[in-house]
Amino acid sequence: MKADRKYTLVTGGAGLMGSHLVDLLIEQGYSVRILDNLEPETHLQGKPPWINSKAHFIQGDIRDESVLSRALQGVRGVFHLAAFGGFTPETSKYVDVNVNGTARIFESIAQGKCEVQKIVIASSQGVYGEGAYRCKKDGPLATPLRPLEQLKRKQWDPFCPRCGNQLEPVPTPEEKSRECETPYTLSKEFSERLALAQGRRLGIPVVALRYGVTYGPRQSIFNPYTGVVSIFSTRILNDLPPVVYEDGEQTRDFIYVGDVAKATLFAMENALASFEVFNVGTGKPTTVARLAKTLASIYGKKIEPKIPGEFRWGDVRHILLDPGKLNRLGFRAQTSLEEGLSLFAKWIQGQGSVKQYFTEAYEKLKKHRLIYTQDEK
Repeated sequence: MKADRKYTLVTGGAGLMGSHLVDLLIEQGYSVRILDNLEPETHLQGKPPWINSKAHFIQGDIRDESVLSRALQGVRGVFHLAAFGGFTPETSKYVDVNVNGTARIFESIAQGKCEVQKIVIASSQGVYGEGAYRCKKDGPLATPLRPLEQLKRKQWDPFCPRCGNQLEPVPTPEEKSRECETPYTLSKEFSERLALAQGRRLGIPVVALRYGVTYGPRQSIFNPYTGVVSIFSTRILNDLPPVVYEDGEQTRDFIYVGDVAKATLFAMENALASFEVFNVGTGKPTTVARLAKTLASIYGKKIEPKIPGEFRWGDVRHILLDPGKLNRLGFRAQTSLEEGLSLFAKWIQGQGSVKQYFTEAYEKLKKHRLIYTQDEK
C-alpha cells in the first residue's frame, strides 16, 4: 500500500495517538498530511511543538466541507483519528463531531473529489459497554450496564442475570455484543458501523480499531475529562490525591501510545485486515487503584488515591480486550505498563510546572449528574 501513495491523511494528527502515528509514518517513508482543529480543551496553548515539521499541517474542522476536500486532495490512505471524547455533558457535540465528521469523509469520497484506497478508523473499547464475563454456573455471557440502583448501594460487581452469582471478567472478543450507553461510546459505535458500511458501498477497504485505554507522552495535560494517566499525574504532581471512582478495583486494558501507532500502521499495510474490526490492547488487566499507586511511586510521592465511593453514570466495571485476532495477523503490543508509565512520567516532568484542571471539572460533572456522590438520592 505504501509505494503508490502520494499523501496519507491523519485526522486528529496533533493529538496523542495522531502525532505518534505521524512520526511513525514519516519514519517509514510516507508523505503525511495532518488535519486537526486544535480543540482548545485539549490544546489550550494552540499548536503543540511536537507536530512533525515534515508533515503538511492543516488547521481546520473535519465537518467543514471545503477544508476536508482540500485535505483529501491527492490522498491514498486515511487514518481517521479525530474525535471528541471523554465524560462530559456535551451530548450533541459527541454526535456532531464523531458521527457527522465521519460521514463527511465518505461524502467527499463519494463525490469523486479524491482517490482514497483504504481507511483506518479509530473506534474504542467503549463500544462494548461492559466487558465479557463468565458465570461459574451458567458459563460465558454478556451483561448490560449495571443498574443505577445497584451502584447507589455500592454493589460494584455485576451479577449473573440468570442465577444471581457474581461474575468473573474474561477477555472481550470482537464478537461480543455492544451494550454501550454514554454519548461518547454511542457516537463511536455508530461512527464505526457507518464507516464499515460506507466502505463496503464504495468498495474502499475500511478497518475499525477498538483501542484500549491509550496513554503516553503528549497526552493532554489540560483536558480534565479524558486521559486518566494525565489526570492522575497532574493531581499527584500538585501534591493532591488522584480521585478514584467506585472502590478502585475496576479493571482496564491500558496500552502505550507507541504500540497503538504501530498497530494502526500495521492495519493499514496488511491486506488481510480490510473490512475487519480489531481490538488493540495488551490483554492484561490493571485496576485503577493500582494505576494511581504506580504513578505516585514513579513520581516519588507518598500519596494514596482518594476513594470516596462515588461513581460515574455509564462507566463499566471491567473490560479486558482480547487481542488474539490482531495477534494472529502478526501484531502484538510490546510495552509493559511500568515502562510506558515511566516514559510518560519523564515526558510530563519535562513540561515544567503543570496545573491540575480536575477539581473544577469534577464539580461540573456532579452538577450535571454524571458523577453520583455518597449522598446522591
